[in-house]
Amino acid sequence: MTPVQPEALPPQALTPQGLAMPTDWRDFFALTKPGVMRLVIFTAVCGMLAAPGSIHPVLGFTAILCIAVGAGGAAALNQWWEADIDAVMKRTARRPLPGGRMERESARDFGFALSGGSVMVMGIAIGWLAAGILAFSIFYYSWIYTVWLKPRTPQNIVIGGGAGAFPPLIGWIAVTGDITLMPVLLFLIIFMWTPPHFWALALFVQIDYSKAGIPMMPVVAGEKSTRWQILAYAAALLPLSMTPWFIGATGWIYGLAAFVLGSVFLWLSIKVGLRTSLSGDGMKPEKRLFAYSIFYLFILFAMLVVDRYATIFGWQA
Repeated sequence: MTPVQPEALPPQALTPQGLAMPTDWRDFFALTKPGVMRLVIFTAVCGMLAAPGSIHPVLGFTAILCIAVGAGGAAALNQWWEADIDAVMKRTARRPLPGGRMERESARDFGFALSGGSVMVMGIAIGWLAAGILAFSIFYYSWIYTVWLKPRTPQNIVIGGGAGAFPPLIGWIAVTGDITLMPVLLFLIIFMWTPPHFWALALFVQIDYSKAGIPMMPVVAGEKSTRWQILAYAAALLPLSMTPWFIGATGWIYGLAAFVLGSVFLWLSIKVGLRTSLSGDGMKPEKRLFAYSIFYLFILFAMLVVDRYATIFGWQA
């Protein structure tokens, strides 16, 4: 890959003299996808707080920082590889690389530095099991999903969903030092949540993906198939999200929250899945489902922590 040349940059990326605008810290920060990172950090913290046992606050902070930095490194490598694709998509065209504010080598080196540094610090400070899974999650997103799956198959987001499901698993392992059924369930909940969450977005930005040649489900299989699959995944997510309560790993607070939140998620998915025409309202149901899906995951994991501490303090039977 070659650096972005000033003459190839869009007009907004150039100074009046025709030179590329210099990179500053905000461009490097943008490479880490801070919007996505908030969810990564939150689910990792929840996994850590819900785990049995305790961890020293300094070590806990270090573990979360490593997870966040590792996720940021993977995001930077994703944008380094996809700079040409991002340039033709309206949603991503103003990112640092397609915007012409940074050379590709800078993004690549930044991504590798963050990724390698986060894994090493995690291994030394927390343990090599957590570090190994963090390293695999970075590889999963930056190579398995970005390079291999995304440009080749409409199942990219299904298989690639594992990349975003690792944070609570790593947070749990940072406390306990081992892998048990409960953190695996947390992984599977996010894994199952990802397709309906992302396909709801893909439905109303599918033109972007089509222009970029990315075989997202709505582009390849069509809207009808995508809507049915959103509904199928949402239906499977409801009982899966309640499994921690079914097996006695959580109390009724989490169980009730999972049922209510999952039922709303399923209802919104039904409105999307059974829809046969736009009915003059654009993509409101799809946008509503996408927005709710983010709220859903935040509250579900928050209630996991509330349930844990309610049990510790004897607030629930």
